[in-house]
Amino acid sequence: MILGKLARMLNRLRRWLCPDLAIDLGTANTLVALQGKGIVVDEPSVVALQKGTRRLLGKGTAVGKLARQMLGRTPDSITAVRPLQDGVITDFELCEAMLRYFIRKALRQSHGFRPRVVIAVPGGITPVEKRAVFNSAERAGAGQVFLISESKAAGIGAGLPIAEPMASMVCDIGGGTTDVAIFSLSEIVAGRSIRIAGDEMDEAVVEYLKQHYSLRIGVQTAEQIKLEIGSAYPLDQELTAEVRGRDTVSGVPRKAIVTSEEIREALREPIGAILVCLKSVIEQCNPELVSDLVDNGIVLTGGGALLRGLDQLLAEQLNVPVRIADDPLTTVARGAAICLEHLREWRDSLDTGDGEA
Repeated sequence: MILGKLARMLNRLRRWLCPDLAIDLGTANTLVALQGKGIVVDEPSVVALQKGTRRLLGKGTAVGKLARQMLGRTPDSITAVRPLQDGVITDFELCEAMLRYFIRKALRQSHGFRPRVVIAVPGGITPVEKRAVFNSAERAGAGQVFLISESKAAGIGAGLPIAEPMASMVCDIGGGTTDVAIFSLSEIVAGRSIRIAGDEMDEAVVEYLKQHYSLRIGVQTAEQIKLEIGSAYPLDQELTAEVRGRDTVSGVPRKAIVTSEEIREALREPIGAILVCLKSVIEQCNPELVSDLVDNGIVLTGGGALLRGLDQLLAEQLNVPVRIADDPLTTVARGAAICLEHLREWRDSLDTGDGEA
């Protein structure tokens, strides 16, 4: 008993000196929640390098918002890179450097301790891709690392009763992946992860303007257009936006006026793929769980949930209620943070890298 009390006291001391972290390691953005303080880091998953080298700019500080501002605008001597694509690490060294920067920014001081870290990852990543996350996090300064699927973290963060004997369904649309899952009794009874999400929507807008307007724009401009006038469902009052880019024929700068109807057409294919994914997950479930969805519906999380009319379109096509989670951009990070706060209860459902999940 005395040893147990001593262990708990030491654990509380360690947590006070070096709080644990929950990380939503996203293709577009990385969010870090500090134990007891909520989300303390919310930055783009981008790093800036001196071109032709592996050396980060500004002594390693050109990460996140500063680096994202450089995307598509850098001189020949600088390159801005996203170390994750489609929800997985494509550049281990840069991902490690990015994580180290975010962990240090979140902790400020660690007093020599290495924090325990819960990281949310796409449900469809392979064992090799999982190992890459473990290795990058550990080399970046994490102590014990736990992985949780983004869909489960989203369900927890959205406040769904996933531990109850009834169906709870979540669709997390991030930058690189869309994760869909149906939960019952704390387990995923049906799920699927596809590498079609916000990035593919942006690329679809780029391609549409190139084909229909002979106008070449950057991905960041496409994202801005999507946010300004994009929609998945007809609007009561359709919108327009002025787009600036380079004429693909003459090569000179040019402006064009595009409508929300046109952007909706551009987004039709990636949204259609997400719809097919949702249908396929529902088809995997037994009738009793499917009947729960008629009442409980689907919760949308992630940045893609903010696309105008997406909830209306999905509700109409799937014939179930669809709602958007409160603050969908932070739902996954908040869910991972809840797991961190109640690690003893959730530990068995987390991946520790030793073959258990």
